[in-house]
Amino acid sequence: MTRRPRTRSLRARLLLFVTATLVVVCAAMALTTALVQRGYLMGNLDDRVTDAVERNLGGARSRPDDPTSLSFLTGNGPPAGMLAARLDADGTVLAAARVTQGAPPHDLTAAQRAALRGIAPDGSEHTRTLPGLGTYRVAAAQSGGVRVLTGLPMDDVRHTLAALVLAEAGVAALGLTAAGVVCAAVIRRQLRPLGRVAATAVEVSRARLDRGEVIGLTRVPARDTDPGSEAGQVGAALNRMIDHIESSLAERRRGEERMRHSEERMRRFLADAGHELRTPLAAIAGYAELMNRGAGRVEPVLAWRRVSAESARMTGLVEDLLLLARLDEGRPLESGEVDLAAVVAEALWDARAAGDGHDWRLALRLDEAPAVVTGDMRRLHQVVAALLANARTHTPGGTSVTAEVETAGERCVIRVRDDGPGIPAELLPTVFERFTRADTSRARAPGSAGGSGLGLAVAAAIVGAHGGRIGVESRPGHTEFTVELPTASADGVPEHRETDRPDSAVRQESAPTLTP
Repeated sequence: MTRRPRTRSLRARLLLFVTATLVVVCAAMALTTALVQRGYLMGNLDDRVTDAVERNLGGARSRPDDPTSLSFLTGNGPPAGMLAARLDADGTVLAAARVTQGAPPHDLTAAQRAALRGIAPDGSEHTRTLPGLGTYRVAAAQSGGVRVLTGLPMDDVRHTLAALVLAEAGVAALGLTAAGVVCAAVIRRQLRPLGRVAATAVEVSRARLDRGEVIGLTRVPARDTDPGSEAGQVGAALNRMIDHIESSLAERRRGEERMRHSEERMRRFLADAGHELRTPLAAIAGYAELMNRGAGRVEPVLAWRRVSAESARMTGLVEDLLLLARLDEGRPLESGEVDLAAVVAEALWDARAAGDGHDWRLALRLDEAPAVVTGDMRRLHQVVAALLANARTHTPGGTSVTAEVETAGERCVIRVRDDGPGIPAELLPTVFERFTRADTSRARAPGSAGGSGLGLAVAAAIVGAHGGRIGVESRPGHTEFTVELPTASADGVPEHRETDRPDSAVRQESAPTLTP
C-alpha cells in the first residue's frame, strides 16, 4: 500500500522554500568569498615563496664550494617558520633547516626531508605537509649547478580562511534567522486574506444547499476582493460563484414552483374539462335512455331539443379546447386586414339580440387613423363577442354596456365596460385562466345558464396570438376590459381597405356614443 505523502500548508511550504533558497544563496556567497579569498592569499604566499627562493638561491651561489651549506639562513631577513634545503642533481635533499624565532635554524628530520623529495627545481609552487611542522608552500630553483628549495608555512592562510568561514557562518546564521522571522511574518500577513477566503469557502461548503431556501450565504469581505492581488481575485471569483449558486438555486425553486403550479393547473384543468364534458354527456345519455324506454315518459320533441342543446354545448366546449391547444402550440391564424370598428359593431348587434335587457352602446374614437389591424377577423370577432357575453351574463338587466374602439399611435384599443356589480378582487388575478367562473360572486339574469369558464381564456389566447395584450380593471359600478392590438401599418401592411360587408360598415371618424 502506497503511503500518501503528508501535505503541508501553503504557508509552511512557502517558508520552507524561501528558507532553502536563502540557505543556498548564503552558502554560494560564502563559498565564493572563501574561494576568492583563498586564491588571493595563496597568490600572495606564492609571490613570497618565489621571492624567498630567489633570495636564498642568491645566497647559496655565494658558497658554491659547499653544497650542504645553509649559511644564507643566518643572515637578517628570513621570516620565522621559513625552511630551506640544498638539493643535488637527483632532487635528493642534502641539507634542510627551518628558521625559528630567536634561535639558530633547526635541522629537519629524515621524515621531514623525505616529504620534500621529488620537487623539480623549476620555480613552480607545491604544497607539502611536513610531519610535526604542518603544511608548507614550497618551490625549488637552480642556477649555475646550485639547487635550493624554499618553503613558507600556510598557517596564516589557513587561519585567515578559517576565521573568514567562521565569520561568514555566523553572519549567515544570524541573517537566515532574521530573514526567516521576517519572511514568516510577511507570509502570514500576506496569506491572511487567502485564509479568510478559505474560511468563507469552508463555511459555504457546510451549508445544506439541498434543503429549503438558501439565501444570505457568507461572502468574502470587500477588502479581500481587490483584483490587484491574487487572493483578491480568488475572493472575487468565490463571491461570483456564490452569487451564481444562489441565483441558480432560486431559479430552480422558481422552476419547481412553476412546475408544481403547472401540474396543479393541469390536474384542475383535466378535472374541470371532465366535469364540463360529463354534464352534457350525462344529459344526452339520460334523454336517450328515456326515449329508448318509451315515448310516454318524455316528449320526443323536447328530448331531441335537449339532446341537441347539450350536444351543441359539448361541441362548443370541445372546439374551445381545440382552439386553445392550437394557440398553445403556436399555430398561425388566418391573416388579413380587419376593420375593428366593423367587427365591434357586429358583435354589439349580436349581443343586443341575445340580451335586449341591457343598455348597449358603441363609441368610436377614430380621429387619427382607421382601426385596421392584421389578423383573423373571425377570431377577433370571437374575442369581442366573449367580452360582451361576459358582461351580459354576469350583470343584471338594465346594466349599461359600452364597446369603444380607439386608435392610439400604432395601437388599436377596444374597451368593453359596464356599470354592473364588478368582479371580486380575489378573482381578478385569475380571470383569464381556464375554467375560471364567477357564478357565486356576480349576479346573473334569471334563468341564464352558466358558462364553461373558457370564454375569457380563449379571448386572451387569441389576443396574444395577434401580438396584443388584454387586461381588466374592476370595482363596484365599473368593470372595464381593454384589448390592445398593433395596427396594420405597424405590421408593414397597407393601412386601410374598404370592408366587404356593407351591412356592418361603420364610419371611420370621430363619433359620439351610439346606441344600437
